[in-house]
Amino acid sequence: MSAPSSKRARYIMLGGFLGAGKTTAVAALAQHLGAAGLRVGLITNDQGSELVDTAMLRSKGFMTEEITGGCFCCRFNTLTDAARKLTDATRPDVFIAEPVGSCTDLVATVTYPLRRIYGDSFSIAPLSVLVDPVRAERVLGLAEGGRFSDKVTYIYRKQLEEADVLVITKSELLDPARLERLRVALVREYPNADVSAVSVRTGAGVAEWFAKITSGEQQPRTTMEVDYELYAEGEALLGWLNATVQLSGGMFDSETVLKSLAGGIQRRLFGAEIAHLKMTLSPDNGLGDVAAINLVRSDFVPELSLRLEEPVASGQLILNCRAEAAPELIRDAVTAAVAALNCDGRRAEIEHLEFFRPGKPRPTHRDSVA
Repeated sequence: MSAPSSKRARYIMLGGFLGAGKTTAVAALAQHLGAAGLRVGLITNDQGSELVDTAMLRSKGFMTEEITGGCFCCRFNTLTDAARKLTDATRPDVFIAEPVGSCTDLVATVTYPLRRIYGDSFSIAPLSVLVDPVRAERVLGLAEGGRFSDKVTYIYRKQLEEADVLVITKSELLDPARLERLRVALVREYPNADVSAVSVRTGAGVAEWFAKITSGEQQPRTTMEVDYELYAEGEALLGWLNATVQLSGGMFDSETVLKSLAGGIQRRLFGAEIAHLKMTLSPDNGLGDVAAINLVRSDFVPELSLRLEEPVASGQLILNCRAEAAPELIRDAVTAAVAALNCDGRRAEIEHLEFFRPGKPRPTHRDSVA
């Protein structure tokens, strides 16, 4: 692979568990770099197809390639092919990659091999791992609330362990005392990481974090040990569902529909821990605008992140749900909630539906040292 310009392109990867706020951060970083005059290419990743993340990023005008069917570690050649396609199209100065939220061991399986094989083409930024502050409090035992089982938590903690930069996202959700207590706990448990607290919503800490990952180089160190059997068992406990739904029949308010559908799925999955439920709604006659909603914990409230100003006559809804539950249970919850949208002359028809458990990770490469 050739570099997109006479100098090496920058490769920035933003990891973190499902619901940590990666896509929002990717969009903010891409906008920041674009404002500085740099060309940016984005690469999204998922175990399945029909990704909300891709739809949302493309709606903002970003050149985005999508890798499906496995994590970057298991689709390494596809990752480099995606970078090549973006290079051919726009010759980016910076690539921003967002891996699957249940994936870990990214340093050994992605950034070190990338440095070894394509070091003349890329400079590798420190690995940022994003953490939702409320989820992190619960995992670290600082607060009560819904939690994952031990095997899923193993993956979560391994993500934190390999971080060069641990980023507490959505810092506006915690008061200063709670935020400081979480920061101190992360520093104590993960001393190799630089711990930062940011809020993309308010802008707090964002410029400082972006400066670290756009100018610094990932420093080589021995990679962490990973029990791939336990890793695979943890991923297999997660149910994965992707769907597309066609909405039609009369004018309807996108916010009402998205909140109704998200709430319906949340109620039907009572007792299962939701990792991330996210949806976009794109009007058929729109110009790329979308509405988007997210739910990042079972006991949280579905939150709109993008809105449509006008009522919608028809449109396509993309739905991604990840939860610690049997895929069939998630399917039943989603299909029932979609069926409940068929009222007042409105029609909701599922056009694509896939539900499964992730397979055992089998990395293409694994470099124990840089």
